[in-house]
Amino acid sequence: MNPNARLTLIGAGPGDPDLITVKGLNALRAADVILYDALVNPVLLQHAPLAKTIFVGKRKGFHRYSQDEINHMIVEQARLHGHVVRLKGGDPFVFGRGSEEIDHAESFGLHTDIIPGISSSIAVPSSIGIPLTKRGVSESFWVITGCNSDRQLSFDVSLAAQSSATVVILMGMHKLSQITAIYKQLDKGDIPTAIIQNGTLETEKSGIGTIESIESIARAKNLSSPAIIVIGEVVSESSQVKEIHQKLQLHLAS
Repeated sequence: MNPNARLTLIGAGPGDPDLITVKGLNALRAADVILYDALVNPVLLQHAPLAKTIFVGKRKGFHRYSQDEINHMIVEQARLHGHVVRLKGGDPFVFGRGSEEIDHAESFGLHTDIIPGISSSIAVPSSIGIPLTKRGVSESFWVITGCNSDRQLSFDVSLAAQSSATVVILMGMHKLSQITAIYKQLDKGDIPTAIIQNGTLETEKSGIGTIESIESIARAKNLSSPAIIVIGEVVSESSQVKEIHQKLQLHLAS
């Protein structure tokens, strides 16, 4: 085995390449091999021009490599080349299967390091001024995957909908109708709701409405994955959202 063989798992942040941590950037520059995901901004690869780069990303309906193949590749590349960086979008331990990759690498004797990233679940709402918690409005928040390992909507959505907490759903656009149906059954159709696509990037776009209206808004604005769904009274607290509503009221009044 290469004497420098090791794995560093890095969270690349929500999309904007400036939102990777300094520690993550330093580790990236020291990489011999980089295995990177679909949600990683490719601009970050420019910081390691001599490293071997391998795209191992997954999209809905398209997996270039299975998770088992990625796990095997991590060990193989470390043995051949030394320092492998596994670069994952957001934070690698928030629906990123990072712990599985760490466990596999360590089972083969690789030294491992973990560098957290800024999770899109927090950063993306914040980037358009939506606070996930606010005194007197929301005391907590849920972060839920919209699609579990069986490709079904997580049951936790039903549990979260019964609370007053802010709910952030990742990878949920293909389950949007099921999500809104749960809230409507609880007579919560008027809860403010936002969808943010390509959050923190120049291509970012969003739709703001309520549980009752968000599906039609998503269709009208052609919103699709990758996107984050935010449900809760805090959506109305955003200054940007308030500005949108003010412009709408002026338009209706004119």
